[in-house]
Amino acid sequence: MTSADRNLGMDRAISRRDLLLGMGATAASAFVPGRAFADEMQKLEGSGRPYYPPALTGMRGSHAGSFEVAHQLAREGRRDWGSVREPDAGRYDLVVVGGGVSGLSAAFFYRQAHPDARILILDNHDDFGGHAKRNEFQVAGRTLITHGGSELLEGPDVYSDIAKRLFHDLGIEPQRLGEAYDFDFYQRNDLTAGLYFDRETFGVDRTLAYPLVNGWHYQGWISVAESKLSLDEAVRQMPISDAAKREMMRLISTRENAIPDHSYPTDAAYLNSISYREFLKRHLKIEEPEIYTILENLTTDWCVGIEAVPAIEAFYWGLPGVNATPLEGPGGWFGSGGEKTPTYHFPDGNASVARMLVRSLIPDVAPGSTIAEVVLAPFDYGKLDLADSKVRVRRQSTVVHVEHDGSPKSAGRVGITYVHGAQANRVWARHCILACYNQIIPQLCPELPETQQQALRTMVKSPILYSNVALRNWQPWKKLGVGALLNPGSYCAMSHLDYPVDFGGYRYPRDPDEPAVVHMVRFPHRSNAGLTPSEQKRAARHELFATSFETIERNLRRQLAGSLSAGGFDPARDIEGITVNRWAHAYINRANPLYDEIYEDDEDERYPFIRGRKPFGRVAIANSDAGSMSLLNVAIDQAHRAVSELA
Repeated sequence: MTSADRNLGMDRAISRRDLLLGMGATAASAFVPGRAFADEMQKLEGSGRPYYPPALTGMRGSHAGSFEVAHQLAREGRRDWGSVREPDAGRYDLVVVGGGVSGLSAAFFYRQAHPDARILILDNHDDFGGHAKRNEFQVAGRTLITHGGSELLEGPDVYSDIAKRLFHDLGIEPQRLGEAYDFDFYQRNDLTAGLYFDRETFGVDRTLAYPLVNGWHYQGWISVAESKLSLDEAVRQMPISDAAKREMMRLISTRENAIPDHSYPTDAAYLNSISYREFLKRHLKIEEPEIYTILENLTTDWCVGIEAVPAIEAFYWGLPGVNATPLEGPGGWFGSGGEKTPTYHFPDGNASVARMLVRSLIPDVAPGSTIAEVVLAPFDYGKLDLADSKVRVRRQSTVVHVEHDGSPKSAGRVGITYVHGAQANRVWARHCILACYNQIIPQLCPELPETQQQALRTMVKSPILYSNVALRNWQPWKKLGVGALLNPGSYCAMSHLDYPVDFGGYRYPRDPDEPAVVHMVRFPHRSNAGLTPSEQKRAARHELFATSFETIERNLRRQLAGSLSAGGFDPARDIEGITVNRWAHAYINRANPLYDEIYEDDEDERYPFIRGRKPFGRVAIANSDAGSMSLLNVAIDQAHRAVSELA
């Protein structure tokens, strides 16, 4: 190990950098597939307690053992999984493929319609919830809880009646959750948003307590303090050339309309037709490469570079330039204008919704009945798949084949084949709901009509890396006066102190001397290579699977060291734990007007997701993919639609 690695703390035993994780997921799972992998991970944790996935650190999300079978199916075309056993007696009423929020909701809705139904939920991961993932750390005798994926309830007041009714039935009250969020935390602690310029890209490590974007990147979810730096002072301190500083000042400060007359019916329509990069170059005459380096990766949720994102979407995310258009800036079309808007966030993000669904389906899995009780309730994973339970959740089980027993029009049952460990198994069901990643459905269910398969194949999701780093305290953030950073050029585009919310007995770290979690997000993609968004996402997915946990950890440590060292941060001393949630298939993005046809009706039959989700015999399709938007309420709505389509 090099001295540089030791200075970063790479030699500290704070995470599972041993054989399974350090060598890379693919190699590890080659000799410890399926259940054996979970058993070995439990031994490595050395806790002596029952297997409990949320407490595992290291590589999570698409962890070793969760994706290899699916890759053999989809990438290599494997169809033979050896002799097939049928371990479960009798026929299930419903088998759900995918244990995320949509799959769990489908089971919930189906049981409401059929209270005595036997239901089996199959999932390839070692935990339930899908992207609604819970991460836990133990630091100085304290449990820190955070999210590893799906994190917010966005606008629950405008959810559909279906989603609202589900929340009501589960006892989830968004208003209470909004009241539990300490909206004044950042302002009370003088924590503004800021920018981190890294040494490798800009020649120096420099953190500026100044928000480059309008209203900060979270559009009101994090109400940061106002920066003490003026625009002029902030730009002067940026480690870029004088020419780039002049262009940056013009970009941020101009109030003159730079959009000429055009043939589009509205300015918004025009800005939806050109990329943000094109807007900067054509209308604001931005030429300096350093400006593009700063802005290149900040249209985060789109998971592509600014050359592939409509200008109007970049403005929505707060990137500068909207004031050079006739559109309203902060406080108008694009923001809350500083008003307090409720932030709905459980301590573990939307994992609490998944936990509440599971507890409703299998009451013995955890004590308590209210959402507040479930946040800290111990979950007994050993009770998820009991033979005498009406509803069962079977993890580490990758479905490889779904086929009707005869003609889909007349068959009385569906066979679902899955691989658990090295063994192929089959169960039979009256109905099946595919609540998994929709693009793999043609491989799972080859009897689907070819036109439907073609539509499903086009639905490429964005890869995302959600990393959580447990710190012994958050004093460096306090000293620097920042609570959230955009990091142009760095490994992770975003980093921020975890959301300040007290709920269900959980208390967030108020004192800077208390342990805390930093959330860091990477949106990998391949910019400026002439690739379509789908091609960028595929290339990025390969990057994720080719990158070892050790490499990711080194990058996280370097970035935190560079951005926080001026506040006294020492990565070897201050980092207590790291959990990396690798989501190779994370977000489904709605149609991109730069590449896709846009129709007036959001439910137009010409959209691939509409054609792809058609029911087929005794099979229906759910998941947020089927609604072309990665939001929790969409996952719920699609589950309800799928259940309603079953005869």
